[in-house]
This record gives sequence, structure tokens and C-alpha cells, in this order.
Amino acid sequence: GAQSGGTETHRSSPLRIMLTHDLLRTAFAGLTTNKGRAFLTMLGVIIGVASVVLMVSMGRSFQNYILTQIESVGSNMVEVIPTGLQKFGGNLESITLEDYRAVSKLSTIERSTPVIVVSKVVSFGDEEITPLVFGAYPVFASNYGLEIGLGRMIDDSDDDGARSVAVIGPKSAEELFGNANPLGKRIDVGGNSLTIVGVFSQKGSALTEDLDKLILMPFSTARVITGQKHLSYMTLRAVGDPDLALQDVKAVLRLRHRIDNPTDDPDKDDFMARSAEQVTAIVGSVTLGLTVFLALVAAISLLVGGIGIMNIMLVAVTERTQEIGLRKAIGAKKRDILLQFLLESVALTFTGGMIGIVIGVSFGWLLSRVADKVLGGFSFVLSFSAVALAIAMAVGTGLVFGLYPARKAANLHPIEAMRFE
Repeated sequence: GAQSGGTETHRSSPLRIMLTHDLLRTAFAGLTTNKGRAFLTMLGVIIGVASVVLMVSMGRSFQNYILTQIESVGSNMVEVIPTGLQKFGGNLESITLEDYRAVSKLSTIERSTPVIVVSKVVSFGDEEITPLVFGAYPVFASNYGLEIGLGRMIDDSDDDGARSVAVIGPKSAEELFGNANPLGKRIDVGGNSLTIVGVFSQKGSALTEDLDKLILMPFSTARVITGQKHLSYMTLRAVGDPDLALQDVKAVLRLRHRIDNPTDDPDKDDFMARSAEQVTAIVGSVTLGLTVFLALVAAISLLVGGIGIMNIMLVAVTERTQEIGLRKAIGAKKRDILLQFLLESVALTFTGGMIGIVIGVSFGWLLSRVADKVLGGFSFVLSFSAVALAIAMAVGTGLVFGLYPARKAANLHPIEAMRFE
């Protein structure tokens, strides 16, 4: 008995391998019989998978681009602005030079500068521009990662004497002077003449384009030109943990402004203090949410593709009813018929998914090249998790939408099926 059982097991393995091979061959033949219809059936899956891969990868690429630009300024930077700059009805004059001096003495602050925004038209001859014009101490440039490309930076002696000098960004220099050397030339800022002593190096991206148009003058010169007593804002570099510096800054300003705010409610303050890390976290969460939303929208086409596959597989079951009856008559089991049609469905979606991945990655790479030309510093980030998700969604679509036609085929009665006209 044991011997015969072993022989039966030995015989069943080759038989099962033959049946599996026959099952795969039959499923493949079912797909290749009508190649045009198979391709059109896959089209919805191809578009869906390509859209998911493209949307997620481009979302990740834009997120990486924005975060890289923020990090180029530095993660340990803290900015303090009056609430009026971002909240309607807020105080625009809440930050004073005395506030700056008190904050700059904190042990958690490495370097800092008060800033005055000079809202004036800048002209040279017949050329007029409206760039960002700031008055600040020399450390302003290092706080924002700006470097001198030509000439020199403003220094402490310029500020001490309220000299009429300025350092100009490369974009503004190009708009005002064309290809001419701007050093030594005098520009007019709201009726005040300033001599160009330096030109900043180009930051080189759309996100930092405003910095390339920046014009920087000594802080004391800006106070003379504007007559402004309060500060537009102040920029600080933290020593170590920027969040710790942020809490120290808030504590000093609340004490000076007599603000009782033990719950750290931003609505109670007359200023806003934020770190680059906080901005990075906000940008990261916003771009992640947007990427997920776009991926979900793109995934709808997978659903449409799945419905198309179910429709075609139901047609295939009807067309091959006699074949199914014949296979069941010569010994094919329900499971074999079920697997055959499920394999056909999954093969359609898997093949469509692979084509979709290639198309999605290719389009993503091409779009990133275009974005790099327009924005500068843009690189394509392939999301492998999106690729894996897209494959899983494609196979899952084949299983879910192929199950009903496969069950319908498996449940056909062999005699009735062979009689089907």
C-alpha cells in the first residue's frame, strides 16, 4: 500500500506540472488570439499605471526641489516678522530695533540682523525696475547663503557712516545695465543715489529668483531713506537647535511686549517667529498631501481599466463557451478553468502595468528635463514605492475584475456549454 501510494505521488507531480504548463499555454493563447483587442483592453491599465507613477514621481521631484532650495538657505535660520505682514489688521510696527538688540544677546543666537524693506522704484538712466530692496547688516548675505560674485560686500564701516552704497543681485544688474560692468555705477532708489560696490552670485533657480533680484544697502542708510523707526523683520541664525532658539526669541519678545501667552497661542502675539525647519515640515506635508491626491485621481483610470477588462473577459467567456465545455468534458476541473481565466486577466493587467511603468518613468524624466531648463536645479526622483504600488494595483485589478468572469466560466455545465451556439 505504501509502495503504491508513493508511485501515485510520483506520477501526480509530472502530471500536475503538465497541467500547469497546459494551463499557462492555454491562457497565453487566449490572450494572443486577438492582439488588437488585448491591447485595447490593456490601454486603461497602461494609462492608469503610467499616471500613478508619473504623478507620484513628479510630486516627489517637486518636493525634493523645494526642500533643497530651502536647505540651501539653511535649516538653522529663524525669521521674526510683525503679524501685519501676513494677517489682515495685524500690527506692522510691532518689532523695534530695541527688540532686535535684546534678541541678539541670546546665547542660542549665533548671528542676526535687523531688516528694513525699502519700497522704492530703482532706476538707472531710462531703465526702471521694482526689485526687493533691503537695508541690513552685512551678515544678511551669509544668513541667506548669498555670495559675492563681483566687487565687495557692504561692511560695518558702510553702516557706521550710513554710506550711499549697495550690492545688487545679478538679475537686477542685467535688467539695469545689460552686459556692462555695474561696479561704480550709481543707481537711483526713490530719489536717493547709491553707488554699486558689489554684485551677488546667481542662486540659479526659480524659487530663489527674488534673491537674484535683491538690492542690499546698509541698514543705517535704509533708515535715513525711509525714515522708518520700526523694523520690517529680523533674521537670525540659531546656535544648534533652531526650535530652542525659537522659544527663547518668543519668550524675550513676549516679555518686552507684555504679552501673557503661556499656551503659545500665535493669535495672542503681535509678531510671528518661524524657523526654516518649520517651513520645511509644512512644505513636506503639503506636497505629500498633493501627491497622494493626484495619485488617487490617477488611480481612477485603473478602475475604468478594470471594468474594461471584466467586460472583455465576459465576452471571452461567451465566445469560448464550447471550448470550456470541451475542456471540462475531458477532465478539466472548476479550479483549472477558474485559474485559466484569472491568469488571462492578471496577465493583461500585469503586462499593461509594466508598459505603463515604462511610459510613466519616461514621461517623468522628460518633464524633469524641461523643468530643469525652466526652474534650474530640478532633478527627477523615481519613486520605487510608487512603482511597486502600481504593479500591485495592476495585478490586484486583474484579480478583482477577472474573478467574476472566471467564476462564470468555471461554473458552466459541460454538456450545456458544448451545445452553445
